[in-house]
Amino acid sequence: MTKYVAYYRVSTKAQGQSGLGLEAQQHLVAPYSDDIIHSFTEVESGKVDNRPQLAAALELCRDTGASILIAKIDRLSRDAAFLLTLRKAGVDIVAADMPNAGTLEFGVRAVVAQHEREEISRRTKQALAAAKARGVKLGSPDPQAGGRASGVARRAKTASIADKALPIITALRDAGASLRACAQRLNEAGIPTATGKSWHASTVRNLEKEYNYA
Repeated sequence: MTKYVAYYRVSTKAQGQSGLGLEAQQHLVAPYSDDIIHSFTEVESGKVDNRPQLAAALELCRDTGASILIAKIDRLSRDAAFLLTLRKAGVDIVAADMPNAGTLEFGVRAVVAQHEREEISRRTKQALAAAKARGVKLGSPDPQAGGRASGVARRAKTASIADKALPIITALRDAGASLRACAQRLNEAGIPTATGKSWHASTVRNLEKEYNYA
C-alpha cells in the first residue's frame, strides 16, 4: 500500500495562522489521511525555490519509499522548470486534484501553472496602471474617517490587507469578474480579510467602496 508524506504551503504567516488556504489543502488530501505518515507545512511564497520543509518532506519520502502528496500542483510552485525538476527528483508526486496524472499531464499542468502566474502578474500591472489613471489611491485609507486610536489601528490593518487584495480585485474586476469570483480568488490566494475571516462578495464590495473603486 502506498504511503504518503503530505506537503502544504501557505504564502504568509497570517494565512497559516488563520487557516485560510491551509484548510482547503487539508480538505483535498483528506481521502488519503489513513496513509499519510507525516505532514509538513511551509510558510513561503511559491516564487522561492529554497524551502526547508519541502526538502525535509522529500528526504523523508526517499527514506521511507513514500510519495509526496500535495493538494494541487501550484502548492509546490508555479514555475514549470522547478516543478519538472522535482518530477525527476526520484520521489513520486501525487496531486490530490489529479491523482492519476502521468508525466505528460503533469508537464502540461506545470506549464499552465506558470502561465497563470505570468497572466496574473500582467493583468495586475495593467489594472494598477488603469486604476492610477482613474485616480484610485490603492492602500490609502479615507482621510475623513474617525481619528480615534482604535479607528487608526483598524484603518492601518485594512490598508495593509488592501495593499495585497486590491491589486487582485482590480485586475479581476477590470477583466469582468464578479464580486463572488474575486472573493473566491482571494480565499484561494490565502489573503484574509482585516478581521482574519474568509472573503465574501459583500466584503469585497465593502473594500471597493472604502477605497473608491469605480
